[in-house]
Amino acid sequence: MDQTSQTETDQIATIEETPESDDLLTVCAISVLAAMLADVLHEGVGHAAVALLTGAQSGNLSTVAWSSTFDSRLVAAGGTLVNLVAGGIFWFVLAAVRKASPQLRYFYLISCIFNLFDGTGYFFFSGVTNFGDWARVIQGLEPYWMWRTGLILVGVASYFGAVLLAGIGFVRYLGISRGDRRLLKLSIPAYFSAIAVVGISGMFNPLGIRFVWLSALPATAGAYSGLLWFRYYIPRSETAKRMAEAIERSYAWIALGATSCLVFVFVLGRGITLSQ
Repeated sequence: MDQTSQTETDQIATIEETPESDDLLTVCAISVLAAMLADVLHEGVGHAAVALLTGAQSGNLSTVAWSSTFDSRLVAAGGTLVNLVAGGIFWFVLAAVRKASPQLRYFYLISCIFNLFDGTGYFFFSGVTNFGDWARVIQGLEPYWMWRTGLILVGVASYFGAVLLAGIGFVRYLGISRGDRRLLKLSIPAYFSAIAVVGISGMFNPLGIRFVWLSALPATAGAYSGLLWFRYYIPRSETAKRMAEAIERSYAWIALGATSCLVFVFVLGRGITLSQ
């Protein structure tokens, strides 16, 4: 009787140690923080800061656009370029940290993914729709059809590379195997959390709701769609370099996410004026 009881206890302990109890609220909080950061880097640093540093006197910054009378190819390209650089930095930090909590590692990874998806996805989006940042970058260049085709090809290749990197990151640095259900638990909520926070904030933007439906929301939903299918393209040879740990409830991350959302939606969402 004692032996059976001990065996059952060991089994329960093993189950409890299996990292399957990721806290949904914490996952969503970390995801919206990462999505908001990618957005601010794109609009605030890539567009607004570059514009102010290269000739703009003032402009209006919101969560979905930077608007000013000054424009240039560099300003248009800046958002994408900043996202790509940020994605690389987050990947480097994720690979370098050794004793970070699972929540922080997840933040680094999902921030890397959002930035890389934003950056690479915009090439394809502008090439196909002839709209958005990179449509302005190639405006007036001839032969125009060749430039658009190039955007599409670069977008497909670079985006797929980002998708592969996302899968490698989940396996290598979060310790999650290819067939683990946790891939869904940590990617699907992140996708919809990002769309929700960008979509809701965009409803208050000074350019009108039409801009959200035509550009901001389709670009975000399309760019982050890799989170819905990246798990099918994880290299079979990839192995974990970190022990798998559950993302447990963290009230600090939740509070930070909630507070940041309020500022992002009701302050930056409405637009703020920046000037030199």
